Amino acid sequence: MSTSDDRDLGMHRDIARRDFVNGVGVALTGSLLAPKWLSALDDRPSGSTLSARAPSARAQEYYPPARTGMRGSHSGSFEVAHRLRDGTTWTDAADTRESYDLVVVGGGLSGLSAAYFFLTSAGPGARVLVLDNHDDFGGHAKRNEFTSGGRTLLLNGGTSNLESVNHYSTVSRTLLAAIGLDLDRAEAASAGSRQFYRSLGLGSATFFAKEVFGEDRLVMGRPGRSADIDWAGWLARTPLSADARKDIARLNDAGANPDHMPEVSDWEKKERLASMSYRDFLLDVAKVHPDVIPFYDDGPKGLFCVGIDAYPALYAWAEGYPGFQGMNLEPFSPVGPLTHIGGGQHGREREWGGGPTIDLPDGNATLARLLVRAMIPDALPGSTLEDSITSRLAYDRLDREGSDARIRLNSTVVSARHLGDPDSAREVEITYVRGGRAERVRTAHCVMACYNRVIPYLVPEMPEAQRTALMYGVKMPIVYTSVLIRNWTAFTNLGISRASSPGMYHTGVNLGRSVQLGDYRPPRSPDEPTVLHMTRTPCAPGRPKKEQHRIGRQDLLATSFETFERKIRDQLGRMLAGGGFDPARDIEAITVNRWPHGYAYSYDTLNDPIEWALFAPDDRPCVIGRRRFGRISIANSDAAATPHTDAAIDEAHRAAREQLVVRSRARSGNTGAGGVPLGQD
Repeated sequence: MSTSDDRDLGMHRDIARRDFVNGVGVALTGSLLAPKWLSALDDRPSGSTLSARAPSARAQEYYPPARTGMRGSHSGSFEVAHRLRDGTTWTDAADTRESYDLVVVGGGLSGLSAAYFFLTSAGPGARVLVLDNHDDFGGHAKRNEFTSGGRTLLLNGGTSNLESVNHYSTVSRTLLAAIGLDLDRAEAASAGSRQFYRSLGLGSATFFAKEVFGEDRLVMGRPGRSADIDWAGWLARTPLSADARKDIARLNDAGANPDHMPEVSDWEKKERLASMSYRDFLLDVAKVHPDVIPFYDDGPKGLFCVGIDAYPALYAWAEGYPGFQGMNLEPFSPVGPLTHIGGGQHGREREWGGGPTIDLPDGNATLARLLVRAMIPDALPGSTLEDSITSRLAYDRLDREGSDARIRLNSTVVSARHLGDPDSAREVEITYVRGGRAERVRTAHCVMACYNRVIPYLVPEMPEAQRTALMYGVKMPIVYTSVLIRNWTAFTNLGISRASSPGMYHTGVNLGRSVQLGDYRPPRSPDEPTVLHMTRTPCAPGRPKKEQHRIGRQDLLATSFETFERKIRDQLGRMLAGGGFDPARDIEAITVNRWPHGYAYSYDTLNDPIEWALFAPDDRPCVIGRRRFGRISIANSDAAATPHTDAAIDEAHRAAREQLVVRSRARSGNTGAGGVPLGQD
């Protein structure tokens, strides 16, 4: 892109585009910080055995949610793990002389839940340490916090919501209640948010980009979402080819879709649909023109992080995509195994009482903050769901000597080994790297709440079958981008609150959440600043799903913030031009939450044995991989092969329970599984 175009986009403007590593701010110039910077930074909390310094002004200012620029898997959070993968070992770790009842590797929702379950069940005096490689806790449940004109605005930087909470387990629902997340109050606020933009008369639109469809054109409304918009009339306003318009209208006409598989039983139809992609169904079965494909391709990316080329046609039918109306397929039983088809994607269950989807101002970061409050009360002042939103979390209180629960950030674990035979060892030694130096602690129990594929590197003594199973899945890469703009009059001028953009760098844009909860006041007037949400899912169409995820991860790690910024400015400028939006004038700050290791891998009928996807048998890799190994248990969403919050909580409960059983048997002198004696604590 030329320099003049860059100036038109505002690339020269001094907006909030700073990135931070371990509490030190560094102005970005489009390239990531070199790993050598990390060894010069030392943010040890005042209670650390290796640093007896008093809290400094910088420690008091340490506040990751307000950081902008490249976030998510930020610079400094992954380099040590990559060195471990590439063969580096750390044999000179300094002994902190710290000993814990439980060390949790990973401070995401599953890790924090495991720490909470253990701490509240192990009895008075139990001590827990959570180690996390990021500069903030919560894992993917990150909070993006912006300040504009003295006003604080929030948005989720990762894990979005509590989805279909009526299907949450008793464990998950009880945990939410115990830490103060009142579902009724949260749902009332969430429902009010969803109604707000509608009350202003704002709807949706589709932006057809010239690089995909031949010209830039924003088309208001969308058939199916509004009863007074018909497909033929709407399609006539698009730049789609005549063949594409005709076939899309046909797909959405219930009377125009025949039974594509006559004389075949219902189950046989479903088996055939399970073995073909939705793209192949459209092209080879429904016989649509190839120009139709770009229009639908982004549809499954929000849940599955792939386009329709790697999305089973069976799933497309289950989620209401068009083209299946004449096949007379029987709905799945509301209580049968297929209810959770595709790895627990709860969206299919709503017709059977799945319940509301709850959106909080900062997404599920609220849940992470409430878990921290439950374990370290004075880190987050207050006592209610409402005040947890607006209270400022004191990060200097997370890792203090003498606390029952400690959370140590910027600490990448590189080893977890039993001190002795795993069947009888009394302790596990944990080595981690912080500030460029290796340190070690000891613990009676360990829960791995990190990415499954990292665990074999951390615990190489595990049985080969278990290590192989842990390496099976490949996390799905995704980006949540938050953009602070000075006002949102362009949206009201256009009459929209959201717009999809098939085939573009980001799949669309929508106005941020308008959840009013307690003292938190979201923007209510178009003249006020607000935060936009954009999503990117890098794919490699035509390749197997796992390969697409690997290529997408490499894409995210290789892409500079400068490239993201330019793409964001260009896309918003083109999409909202008709409403008077000027990217050079109106963009105030950008936070790119990149997640190269994003959603947990979920089994599907195209890439995995069909039984793994449809019936959840115990020979799935996630089940084999999550087996307890001595004093090490595994808790994460990977262990359930589903990227949902309730799965992360449920797996945390199982892992904590496993180690509590080991603890109890060791104290009573009982034998463990297989009759192997467990050492006394």
